[in-house]
Amino acid sequence: MEFISVFDVFKIGVGPSSSHTLGPWKAALRFVESCTKAGFIEQNTTLSVSLYGSLSLTGKGHATDLAVMMGLAGYDPVTVDTKSITDIIDGIKAQKSLTINSERILFDAVNAIRFEHEFLPFHANGMIFLAEKADGTVFSETYYSIGGGFIIWEGEEMSTFENAPDHPYPIQNSLELLAYCKKHDKTISDIVFENELVDRSEKEIREGLLTIWRVMLDSMYLGCHTDGYLPGALKVKRRASDVTKKLMQSETTYQNADEWLIAIQATNPNFQDVMKWVGSFGIGVNEVNAAFGRVVTAPTNGSAGVIPAVLMYYLCFVNKSAGNDEIVRFLLTAGEIGSIFKKGSTISAAMGGCQAEIGVSSAMAAAGLTELMGGSPEQCTIAAEVAMEHHLGMTCDPIGGLVQVPCIERNSMGAIKAINATAIALDRNPEDIKVPLDNVITTMWETAKDMNRKYKETSEGGLATAVNIIDC
Repeated sequence: MEFISVFDVFKIGVGPSSSHTLGPWKAALRFVESCTKAGFIEQNTTLSVSLYGSLSLTGKGHATDLAVMMGLAGYDPVTVDTKSITDIIDGIKAQKSLTINSERILFDAVNAIRFEHEFLPFHANGMIFLAEKADGTVFSETYYSIGGGFIIWEGEEMSTFENAPDHPYPIQNSLELLAYCKKHDKTISDIVFENELVDRSEKEIREGLLTIWRVMLDSMYLGCHTDGYLPGALKVKRRASDVTKKLMQSETTYQNADEWLIAIQATNPNFQDVMKWVGSFGIGVNEVNAAFGRVVTAPTNGSAGVIPAVLMYYLCFVNKSAGNDEIVRFLLTAGEIGSIFKKGSTISAAMGGCQAEIGVSSAMAAAGLTELMGGSPEQCTIAAEVAMEHHLGMTCDPIGGLVQVPCIERNSMGAIKAINATAIALDRNPEDIKVPLDNVITTMWETAKDMNRKYKETSEGGLATAVNIIDC
């Protein structure tokens, strides 16, 4: 049985897209490793890549071409200085080459990155990398970016995980998860934590999750304090900063994200202002994402703002005394729900539309919040089901191929739905539930299969064609 760690669901990377940016970036890094092992990294080897399907149709707007170049050049999306990306890309284009293992590798970005609109058979996000030596010898690998920064390469996509370590609670669906919770009288976060202990120490788990939260918080802070316009032809004005200025008391001072959080806790907002705060949290993260900033896939870049916004809501307005323990529990529970969705359906908008991104993220956030609010494991899955139920069929139709409109606002809406789903779930008796979480996951996948391709991150339908701006 496949095990998906919470650290697989939550990945630190660079925007604007987990499937179209982070995935191709990682694939390029992997291809260079393969080329090195195969002896193809030598003077005057030529590298190229062909992008297929959704990667091609919205590749420019999602910065797929830039991500490929960054990966081939050997930069890590977790640690790269995001402010240096433009200079690195400009250098590669000007030199028409890359330096890999001290060797000059030929790479003319204009001709070496090809946008092929046809779809490869396995997945909508396909890419074929090619290395050719000066003597004409060729080495090639095919990769697929399957959502949330996950990549697979042709020939290994059917891995059976036979060599994976055993975990105490093998989980394929929510029914199995709830059975373990009931049998052992444990919360969802307890079960997930014990599974994680197979691969990491308690200290590593806690520190890793708090690092993830740190990146989330920092991206919220940056987004809520940055003015101007987002890159691309849409010229979208940043809004989170304006909302923050209006909501924050003018005399309040702070110097960093932690002090900002404390300052928000000191406010006494009414219901409407709390909702505005939640909206600005989610929008702020995704404005950072749209500007090639560092965010956490949750479970994707396009939905990166939902979970931080909901957790920030809890810390600022529900339980101001909460600390690291609550943050860890929230992320463990949310991460497991994301894992179950990936196993039973998809977290790729190219496969399932926006229900696979904002919908899944909202479900994850709802489950995490419900546990922190004292909900039972059953109520956590009810909250996840309610959140997804009201995202079913949501299309992915980014205008201009950019992860901006309607994507950024959807993070605000997904966060609000998660909070409402929690409230609904906490008032429900699990015995009265008509639609279990596993059923809505199955329905989501069937809906995804029925959905017309033009609504699956291709910018060929919906708002993307209603508003005639092309950047892809």
